[in-house]
Amino acid sequence: MLKKTTTIITKKENAKKKQFKGVSFDVLAVGQKSMVTKMNYKVGNNVPLHFHPNEQSGYVISGKYIIKYQNISEVLNPGDSYSIPENIEHSWKVIKDGEVIDVFTPPRQDYL
Repeated sequence: MLKKTTTIITKKENAKKKQFKGVSFDVLAVGQKSMVTKMNYKVGNNVPLHFHPNEQSGYVISGKYIIKYQNISEVLNPGDSYSIPENIEHSWKVIKDGEVIDVFTPPRQDYL
């Protein structure tokens, strides 16, 4: 049974616009165990090496990026996807402006 305060649908006009370390993003949906965001990257919005207690899976809609993790560098293009386990250091370099859908489990409290 769902609580009356549980949000099932978030219309695009109700997506929360946020910024984190210079990167603009939209919080599309937040559940009890997961969160969906759309990252709006611009060249120069590089994310330095970091880690968090959240698993992060994503899908590249547009743009071009280099993701680094565990001494590995991979180029990501539209249509590519990824999954980063919790507490794994990773960084993100924007080569071409674009959008990426990220899913975090559990929700990132610093994004709310």
